[in-house]
Amino acid sequence: MFTLYNAAMWWKLKSDPIFTIQGAADLSRRAWVVSVMEEKKDILAVQTLRNSTMAATFLASTAILLSVGVLSLTGQAENVGTTWHSLNIFGSTEQSTLALKLLVLLVNLFIAFFSFSSSIRLYNHVGFMLNVPSIDGNYSSSMTFVAMQLNRAASHFHFGMRAFYFMVPLVFWIFGPLLLLVSTGAMICVVYFLDRTPKMYCDYMTPFSIKSCKLE
Repeated sequence: MFTLYNAAMWWKLKSDPIFTIQGAADLSRRAWVVSVMEEKKDILAVQTLRNSTMAATFLASTAILLSVGVLSLTGQAENVGTTWHSLNIFGSTEQSTLALKLLVLLVNLFIAFFSFSSSIRLYNHVGFMLNVPSIDGNYSSSMTFVAMQLNRAASHFHFGMRAFYFMVPLVFWIFGPLLLLVSTGAMICVVYFLDRTPKMYCDYMTPFSIKSCKLE
């Protein structure tokens, strides 16, 4: 269900680039690269990339720590299995099933870790590329490449966050398949609310005499 939801969002972005906040942010990052490289905003670029790198580093560290925690639970499956299966109405209570659930959860956390790690790597590359001098005053080729790499870094970060979100249904799956279905449906509703680009009102900034209109 969660995979189908993300596939539907990806397909929707093909026809409407600003349907989700990720699509709108993609366009904003392209404009940011142009602004930074043309106006030589080196300090702004360093600070922004540093913040993004710190966030990805924190989440990557969290993912690997959670992975270690899950690994420690695999050795205690027999002791905690009875408690975890107390809410399991019709699902299997075999130890092998519990081990499979923990393995899937572990793989999901490793996916999150590698996604955030790749994001950090790309953010570091972008930090160097932003300050590459132009050739004959022409930034067009380098701007395109930098913007593509920056959005690749953001995509890896986004994928890592998706893995974190998917961790919630996987945790409930340990307690039974019914809770897996319920938590997946609830997570899809929450993620859809977070994904949708907020509607913009042209008079939102009127008290400050700043013109603001809907994104086109």
